[in-house]
Amino acid sequence: MPDQEPIPPPPPPPPGPELGPKSTSTGLPSNVAAALACIPLIGGIIFYIVEKQDGFVRFYAMQSIIFGIGCFVIYIGCAIVYGLFRALPGGEWFFGPLWYFVWRLIILALFVLFVVTVVKALTNVRWEMPYIGPMARKQVEGGAA
Repeated sequence: MPDQEPIPPPPPPPPGPELGPKSTSTGLPSNVAAALACIPLIGGIIFYIVEKQDGFVRFYAMQSIIFGIGCFVIYIGCAIVYGLFRALPGGEWFFGPLWYFVWRLIILALFVLFVVTVVKALTNVRWEMPYIGPMARKQVEGGAA
């Protein structure tokens, strides 16, 4: 056999796409950290405590804390109304199922709001929930209007 040159190794693959800026405290990309911070109350508290520099993550964390508290208050209010309807004569068979249906619609609306917030965080969009977003922005920015 004639002298054969060895086959050169393939060139290294090109670098992957840049994932965006990293969160300074967690090491996660900012959008991923913000999406995890959207988990109502618990995720918000954890990321608000851990992340001290990234305003994007801190905003979503504060928004999550306020949203979680709001969900809890709405749940307690719905349970009280349901209990009152059940206490009414005949209310258990008429108002009970009607309120239960309304309660489930409220839960569905809150879930949709949560999903939209997570998607916005993952796409690096700073999106403010109605009513909650401005409160979160004021808290993160130090009370400025």
